Amino acid sequence: MSVHMTASSSPNLFDSAGCVQPTYQATDPDTRLYLGDCRDVLSRLPERGSVDLIFADPPFNWDVQYGEWNDDMPREEYESFTREWLDGCIEALAPHGSLWVNIPDDSAAEIVLHLKSRGLTMVNWCIWHFRFGQCRQTAFITSKVHALYFCKDPANRTWNPDEILELSDRASVYGDPRTMAKETNKGMRVPMDVWYGKYWGRIQGNNKERRHNHQNQIPEVYLERVIRACSNEGDLVLDPFAGSGTTCTVARTLDRRSICIEYSSTIAESAWERIERIGMVRRDGVKGTSSAIVSPRRPRVGKKTAEDS
Repeated sequence: MSVHMTASSSPNLFDSAGCVQPTYQATDPDTRLYLGDCRDVLSRLPERGSVDLIFADPPFNWDVQYGEWNDDMPREEYESFTREWLDGCIEALAPHGSLWVNIPDDSAAEIVLHLKSRGLTMVNWCIWHFRFGQCRQTAFITSKVHALYFCKDPANRTWNPDEILELSDRASVYGDPRTMAKETNKGMRVPMDVWYGKYWGRIQGNNKERRHNHQNQIPEVYLERVIRACSNEGDLVLDPFAGSGTTCTVARTLDRRSICIEYSSTIAESAWERIERIGMVRRDGVKGTSSAIVSPRRPRVGKKTAEDS
């Protein structure tokens, strides 16, 4: 049974022995939320060096309100902060661990270069594409965020392709009998590196996943794909920027142990309510779905035309 613990009455993050203490904790599976600066927490986690999967969706430094966090740093200070929390994540990862970073255009290149300089290997540079970017007239509308997938050891990483298979266009659009003739995974494929489709839009308006007073909330299907692909049941998943709590919410539903860290006490309280009481809204939203952008084609009958060629 899950046990809900109230926020610690002590303002100190560490006990007398210097060990970091969770502000909220639940069991079955073990789920913890630490309140504080992720750079401090990461350096003192008991599981440092043994985390199986890290997913990070950091502040973008776009002057957005995140509780008590200052999201309008001078650029040099923001880049230094970014390198520091990335280094903390690298030290927290197990040798077989994977690190995902969700980041917009203006910081993606810097993160890629830093992770490569620290010896990590890029597995994929994926794109999360959404149709409702913020309207503007001065440049093309932004309709994507980068999903950077790195690991410590490409030959020794957790990778579960069968957990995230989707319908191929050959199966869902063209009805191609060749894909159904395969010995395994008939009509299925590993997803492409541009992610879009049903439930993949930005969480806004009356979306049933939406948590009010949380900025830049990521859809559950995004985390479900990452967690299923790059961890196993019982593994430890970590998110250094809890936000609305999506990572731990999905990890908990999928029977992974999880840790998240949040700087703001008000955001942490709301995130924990979702993690421990509300749970995941769209479980299995990624398995066996289709991302085809055209309707299924009807079989043609009669004489072949030039258009058919």
